[in-house]
Amino acid sequence: MTNQSESKSINTMREEALVTYFRKNIGRRVFILTESFPFMFIGKIKDVHGDMVVLDVETTSVPALEGKVWNVHIDSIDLFYVETGIGAKIPHLKNNSQEEAST
Repeated sequence: MTNQSESKSINTMREEALVTYFRKNIGRRVFILTESFPFMFIGKIKDVHGDMVVLDVETTSVPALEGKVWNVHIDSIDLFYVETGIGAKIPHLKNNSQEEAST
């Protein structure tokens, strides 16, 4: 039997891995689903503070909450996809998106 002080819990390892992944992807677009309101975010990762991801939100399920900076707790994220340049791009859901206008 391993001593708890010698081994990390699976939750701690998961959180550390997610923090590292989000830090490596600062500046990239991300799609995030959560189980709590407002449920969906599309935006750019601005920073990571502790276990909080700082997002510059382009689109969410509530238009009044768009165009703002949100702090999303990593434990509240159920699903996410980071646009890395390999694989599918996250669609722009707004007609007035600057990136969409330039492509």
